[in-house]
Amino acid sequence: MEIQDSFIQLIENSIRQHWDLAALTDYKGATLQYKDVARKIEKMHILFRQVGIQPGDKIALCGRNSANWTATFLGIITYGAVAVPILHEFKADNVHHIVNHSESRLLFVGDQVWENFNERDMPNLEGIIELKHFELVVSRSKELSYFRDHLNEEFGKKYPCRFRAENVTYRHERPEELAIINYTSGTTGYSKGVMLPYRALLSNITHIDRNVRLEPGDNVVSMLPLGHIFGLVFDFLYGITAGAHLWFLTRMPSPKIIAESFAVIRPRVIACVPLVVEKIIKKDVLPKVDNTMGKLLLQLPIISDHIKAVIRQQAMEVFGGNFKEIVIGGAPFNAEMEAFLRKIGFPYTSGYGMTECAPFICYSNWNELPYTSCGKTVLNMETKVLSPDPEHIPGELVCRGTNLMLGYYKNPEATAETIDAEGWLHTGDMAVKDADGFVYIKGRCKNMLLTASGQNIYPEEIESKLNNMPCVAESLVILSGSKLVALVYPDNEEVFSKGLDSHQLEAIMETNRNDLNATLPAYSQITKIRLYPEEFEKTAKKSIKRYLYQNEE
Repeated sequence: MEIQDSFIQLIENSIRQHWDLAALTDYKGATLQYKDVARKIEKMHILFRQVGIQPGDKIALCGRNSANWTATFLGIITYGAVAVPILHEFKADNVHHIVNHSESRLLFVGDQVWENFNERDMPNLEGIIELKHFELVVSRSKELSYFRDHLNEEFGKKYPCRFRAENVTYRHERPEELAIINYTSGTTGYSKGVMLPYRALLSNITHIDRNVRLEPGDNVVSMLPLGHIFGLVFDFLYGITAGAHLWFLTRMPSPKIIAESFAVIRPRVIACVPLVVEKIIKKDVLPKVDNTMGKLLLQLPIISDHIKAVIRQQAMEVFGGNFKEIVIGGAPFNAEMEAFLRKIGFPYTSGYGMTECAPFICYSNWNELPYTSCGKTVLNMETKVLSPDPEHIPGELVCRGTNLMLGYYKNPEATAETIDAEGWLHTGDMAVKDADGFVYIKGRCKNMLLTASGQNIYPEEIESKLNNMPCVAESLVILSGSKLVALVYPDNEEVFSKGLDSHQLEAIMETNRNDLNATLPAYSQITKIRLYPEEFEKTAKKSIKRYLYQNEE
């Protein structure tokens, strides 16, 4: 892919060059070629023009990943309007708030979430269009109603002979121009509208291409929600500009669905959150080696390399067996799981970023990434650790550069709190940075627990160990008074398969606690494990909403 000075030009070039290639497929559904996507984009441009949408106007999308969602997004940004992607997992009142706060003129919505919305709570919208068939479900404009009904006719008038690749010409943007307002789903309980300019998108895609190098026709599975910037940029926007074939599962990516679909699609690169990889490896790979013989074989130097290669191949096949690397982002990776994957030579890499950087701050190829690092600072960015000894003493990680947002929409106070006078964005994450420039995230500043003895404890590091212990699905370490307590949601599938009753499960948790404490310094010992009855509530990035559990007793 030849990088241009314009992100929109990348899209334009890709559509023209890959006209007859497959572009977008809903798994077990229809496929759109690049020329089909171009027609949908052109029809949207005709409709927007006829109803008076201006460059810079906001248009919102809320629905599950699909071919029509992505075609609509391309239609919005190539017109010059501002896209407002909304996570379909958001509750209706949050969607109403985002639509109103962003001043969106139109809303495209998936039919499976539309039933939860109330158009009366979005009084300034001019229309709502469902994504499955592009039917107009709410219209407050005579022009919108008329031109939606006559859209094919209008398209035929403009292109009476045939719509060709040479007809694809889009307005090219200015680098600082606003492209996307992406509302965060952070662990602090409220959403902020992150204003992302085109320069940030182009910079991220340039860096991704230099590290991934997709070829036209390569398959990419879009698992991460497109309402979140990681999936939007890494899977979708980079994939489209590279001429890739994007597949959408249109459902939750359970281990069963991933195994079934990946065997068919055989994706070339995979982006996902750690939870997905951990679940699949635990379910489909570890049971084959997590026994006395398996552990013994891995330790024998004469045959261990062969055994590791066999296990690696088994792990590769679960994900389709054709990928260059799995890029993990959005949350910390379980340290013991990471150690196992490194031992068998599994091609994964852990990136690090924020919505505010669209999203990458750190990212390195899998074959140069040190254990537990999230990589080096990406192209066009700089980072530093605010610490008297950045290599050894954790401090807050700050960054600045081309990937940086314009600010928070209609929230200058929050912008000033996040970006300082010298242009450094304060990530809120504690980190160290080694002499070679590799960054290691230690935990959130706000998550850091300060004990009565004055010790700083990063709960994520303890949770990473605990999550790898018997019958633990996920955990959360909190400070209860002056003591550390671990909340544990048990792995019910494992509990059931072992036929454990509540007393036996509690005995296992007490063993886990003792084994865990044997690996921890005295000041970070867990005094109690308390079983939690349900999964912890999470953001779209699968980070636990910690603020909901801070007062658990």
